[in-house]
Amino acid sequence: MNETIVRNHVNLFCALLAVATLSARPVCQAQTAKKATPTPPRTAASTNSVIPKSVFVVPQNPQEGRDPFFPNSMRAYGVDEKPHATTTLSNLVLKALLGTPDHRLAQINDRTFEVGETRDVSTPEGLKTIRCVEIRSDSVVIESGGVRQELHMRPDF
Repeated sequence: MNETIVRNHVNLFCALLAVATLSARPVCQAQTAKKATPTPPRTAASTNSVIPKSVFVVPQNPQEGRDPFFPNSMRAYGVDEKPHATTTLSNLVLKALLGTPDHRLAQINDRTFEVGETRDVSTPEGLKTIRCVEIRSDSVVIESGGVRQELHMRPDF
C-alpha cells in the first residue's frame, strides 16, 4: 500500500511540474518579445497626422439611401409626407338644422356643429377636419383645408 501512495505522489509531482513548465514558457517568451521590440519615440511628424473628415450625402431618392431610424419615411428626399391634395367636400351632407334662432346648430354627417366649431367628420375617404363658418336658415357654410363650401338641405326635406 505504501508503494501505491508513493507512486501516486510521484505521478502528481510530475503532472504539476509539467503544468508549471508549460505555463511559464509563454510568459518568458512574451517578456523576451517585449524587450526585443521597444516602442519608437513619438515625433512631431507622427502626432500631426491628417484625420479624415466624414462626408454625409443626403439621398435624392430611395435607391440612394434611406433614413435608418424611419426607413419608410419620404422626408429625407424632400417629399412632403402629407401631400396638399385639393380638399373635396362632396361627401359632406347637411342632415339637419337645429336649435333656436339665437343659437343655431347644424348636423353634418352625424356630427353637430355650432358657428366657429372645428371637428373631424367621417367620410368614405377617411376623417376630414371641417370648421363651421356660418349657419343660415336653410344652409351652412363650412371650411376645410382652405376651401369654403355651402351645404344646403336636401330638397325633399
